[in-house]
Amino acid sequence: MERPRPAARPRTPHRHRRARLKEANLLDLTPVREAGWTAAGGRVTLERPRPSRRGMRGAVEWLAYRMAVRRIRLDEVGSCSWECFDGQTTVGEACAVLRDRFGDGVEPVEERLGRFVRHLHQDGFLSYREE
Repeated sequence: MERPRPAARPRTPHRHRRARLKEANLLDLTPVREAGWTAAGGRVTLERPRPSRRGMRGAVEWLAYRMAVRRIRLDEVGSCSWECFDGQTTVGEACAVLRDRFGDGVEPVEERLGRFVRHLHQDGFLSYREE
């Protein structure tokens, strides 16, 4: 007999979610922070989230977690970007904020921020809010 799942948010199978993310324009996505973080002196330090899976895959993820760097200090551009990812601001809007604050020093801002967001999502620091 299966236990009923708590009604947190509707779950989409990974393959369908990945297919939608590949088709979606990155600048229109809304990143949501999934990791702990602290800010000091205008710089953000991220804390790598602990793995939540169980079984064999969970053991591999736990081993990788133990071997990886647990805290990551971001530079000024990364810190400003992270503070924009509040679950309300899209990646495109964050690009405009970076362009206003840093000027030509962050160009090409869309490519740079896109790569940053993809890495954070891949490492579990960010998720995307489904619209």
